[in-house]
Parts: sequence; structure tokens; C-alpha cells
Amino acid sequence: MRADGILGTVRSIFRAELVNRAFGDPGVLVDLKFERRAMLFDIGDIAVLPTRILLRVSDVFVSHTHMDHFSGFDHLLRVCLGRDRGVTLYGPEKFITHLEHKLAAYTWNLVENYETEFVVVAHEIDSRGLVQRARFRSTNRFQREALPGGAASEGVLLETPLFRVRSVPLEHHDITSLAFAFEESVHINVLKNRLDDLRLPTGPWLTELKKRVREGAADSTRIRVQWRTRSGPRVQEMELGELKQKVLEFVPGQKICYVTDVADNERNQAALATFLQGADLLFIEAVFLDSDRAHAERKAHLTARAAGAIARAAGVKSAVPFHFSPRYLGREADLRGEFAEAWLYPQNGTDGPRPCEAIRSGCRREEPASD
Repeated sequence: MRADGILGTVRSIFRAELVNRAFGDPGVLVDLKFERRAMLFDIGDIAVLPTRILLRVSDVFVSHTHMDHFSGFDHLLRVCLGRDRGVTLYGPEKFITHLEHKLAAYTWNLVENYETEFVVVAHEIDSRGLVQRARFRSTNRFQREALPGGAASEGVLLETPLFRVRSVPLEHHDITSLAFAFEESVHINVLKNRLDDLRLPTGPWLTELKKRVREGAADSTRIRVQWRTRSGPRVQEMELGELKQKVLEFVPGQKICYVTDVADNERNQAALATFLQGADLLFIEAVFLDSDRAHAERKAHLTARAAGAIARAAGVKSAVPFHFSPRYLGREADLRGEFAEAWLYPQNGTDGPRPCEAIRSGCRREEPASD
């Protein structure tokens, strides 16, 4: 127990890291270790990920279907095929057709004989937030089956009691590239000294209490507390609302954002300033140096300076630049330095650095812990 009376340490329920280093294929892994679940933001070269991680991947969010962002789906399918867990994918316009063609490139005359069915469900989000859905089942040789569509209100693609994932459409040449935000729900801390005041024990009932709170159960919901003492078993019931007030503390969760393959134009800048606002950790492409800005404009990518300025405008707390062009092999420090200068310091360089964490040069976050 901490000195402030909070039971346990407040740390994230997940870890987020680049799949590859800054010069490799873009992609971020979000591993919800205590949920036995993982997600990928883009799926290019994923050969470095161990099988035990890939078997936990439940959702893949694809910015667009250029090869370095989507070719790894084949590897994921090969590893997971025959398992009892399917995968759900999300992507921009024409995504379902691209996935259909990828699956149609293989011969599936044996797959229906597998003991378990593997199901791929795809979501395609257009610029208006409308969502088309389709299913591809191994028992149907991965033929496309239409599913009812819907809408991604405020860009929300996936929402659970623990987190949600949102997207925003951005311009990259003449196609859409999606940026993503992973947003934790609030952390729920247990105040141990308050439990002691009420003469209540710790135990599994606290997990149930937090589960009911996350589900939005009514304050009148009765929570049953059972424990054993030297004099025998004891049972006590209390209302959820009373327990929330007396023994729980609510702390905002973290916001992690992923941005890649976007043009440096006013529309994208404005959209990102809002979408990234207050992010705890931003993964953002920084493909070229500002001295090659004209080339970056032709390629519809961000320079390190432009990426740093976007991070600064959004007030992000920590950042990881990535997707460095191979033309700068051996000059990684130049890209990181240019990004840091634009992010941490103002344009005129007169009022000192921002009070933010140092730029993250690695790709691994701290180990997670439950809330």
C-alpha cells in the first residue's frame, strides 16, 4: 500500500510500443496484458513479434493499405489460422475490397476441414463516419459476406468498459489515411485506509465492485462482501453508490495516439490539433528532414519539424517520432533533434523548453499493472 493510502500502484493496464525501430515498417502494438488481448495499429512487417503475442491480437487498425502498412496481415493469418479466436480489422474507404482480394489470392480448398472456424470481420470507415462491415469465414473459404453497417459517432470504432479507439480521416496524396487514438477509461483506485475505517477486507469483491462501476450499474445495486475471520465467515451488503463515495478514487486514463502517412497541409494540421489534444503519448511519423521539405511535399509525408510542430500544437506529453526515411540511415540523431526542437521549443526560441517528458528514443513503454 502506498503512503497516501491507495491500494496498489496507479499504472497503465497496457503497454504501447513500436513494432519495429524507427526505420522499419510503421506499426504500434498495444498489449492489454491483463486482458490476454492485444491490438495493432498498422500491420506491415510483424515478423519480430512472438507467436504468443500474435495469438492475442484481437483487433487491427489499418491507416491505409500501402504495402508497408498492410502486408503483415498474411503473417498474422498464417499464425492464427486454425485457432479458435478470430480477428477484427478496421480501415479506410475500399478497405473491405482490398482485404477480399488479399484473401482471394490463396487457395482455400482444405481450410473448411479445420476443427475450429477462424473468422475475420472487417470494418470500412468513410470520410463521413459511415461504416460498412463484412465477414470472411474459414468454413466458407473466406468468401465475402455482407454484414449490417453503421456509423462511427465521433470517430469511435471500438468501445469497451476499459478503453475505446477513435479515428480521424487525413489526407495522403489522393487517398485517406486514418489516425487513431487509444483512450483508456478512468482508473479506479481502492483507498485502503477507507476500507479499514469501514472494517471491510480486501479481496475478489473489489474486482466485482470495479466491474459493476465500469458497467454503469445503478448506485442502488447491492454489493455483497464475504470474508472469513477467526470467529467464522462474515457477510455484509452495501450499496454501490456508498462504496463509490467512500472507498474508490477515480483517475483519468491515458490517451495514446498514432499518426502516419499524412500530408503537411492546413486541413490535416487543424484536424490533428483537435484529435491529439492532451495525448499522453504520441507516435507520429517524421519521415524527412526540413531541408528536404519539397521532397516531403511531393511524397505527402511529414518532415520531422512539421511533426514536432503538430505535437506542440496539441500539447502532447510524450512523443515517439518514427517512419524515418532510409535516406537518413546513420543520421537518426538529426531527425530526432529536429523533431525535438520543434516540439519542445517555441518558434522564436526565447521562452525555454516545454515542461514535457524527454523525447522517447526507444520503443518500449513501462510494464503495465492492473488498476
